[in-house]
Amino acid sequence: MNKNVPEERFVEQRVAYTLEIDGRFVIVENVPARVSERTGERLFSPETVESLQRIFWGTRTPKRVVQTPVFEYPGVR
Repeated sequence: MNKNVPEERFVEQRVAYTLEIDGRFVIVENVPARVSERTGERLFSPETVESLQRIFWGTRTPKRVVQTPVFEYPGVR
């Protein structure tokens, strides 16, 4: 192992997962994930991904709906 590269450590956390579908954002709260302590990268188990897909493509009623502002990055035309 290269001693110059720090060991990656992940911790179990609950996170908010967001996805844009047809120009609309969908948020799922309290999703179990393994999160890198160093980079913040989030890893999801195959079971969690399958559950998220069922939520996104299913017909469940959301717990709540939020409105969010949208900004455009400067210099983009």
